[in-house]
Amino acid sequence: MTQDDKQTPDEPETGAEAAAANGAASAETDPPAEAAAAEKTPEERIAELAAALAEANDRSLRNLAEMENIRRRADREKSDTLRYGASGLARDLLNAADNLRRALQSVPPEMREGDETVKNFVIGVEMTEKELLSAFEKHGIRQLLPLGEKFNHAEHQAMFEVPGTDQPAGTIVELMQPGYIMHDRLLRPAMVGVAKGDPEETHVDTTA
Repeated sequence: MTQDDKQTPDEPETGAEAAAANGAASAETDPPAEAAAAEKTPEERIAELAAALAEANDRSLRNLAEMENIRRRADREKSDTLRYGASGLARDLLNAADNLRRALQSVPPEMREGDETVKNFVIGVEMTEKELLSAFEKHGIRQLLPLGEKFNHAEHQAMFEVPGTDQPAGTIVELMQPGYIMHDRLLRPAMVGVAKGDPEETHVDTTA
């Protein structure tokens, strides 16, 4: 046996070697991505870049608009808080204002003039009511005293109709309880009685 015959036969390629060989062959046959992109015309590349820029600008404008909406909403909420923040406290104090007015109305005029103690009491209650209403005004709260005015659903609540008043139908002829409004927001409607028109007059709807 010769020396050549003693040489061992070629060993088969391992899996890793075969994969590497196949990859090399594939790399030789498949063009790289850069080459594919290079095949596009300058006009196509410009169009792609312009589209990408337009999309980025659109996203940026949308984000800016959303941020502006958030800012405006926050400013509006802050303004409303400053403007109407005391409305809850004001509603709680309306009954106190009503009671002061009822206390004054319960004292007959002759007692105010004939009894010095009662007179001083009335003066004290009047001063307290005046200070309370003044504090209301400082916070943009004012009374609704609509006697003689036309009934308004937005500010008044009709409790009954009064016939034979010689007033146009829907005119407020009695005030049961004053209303209150804070800036442009109603705290409580005024409870009123309205004139009932003659049968031939047009009926005024007093239901809210």
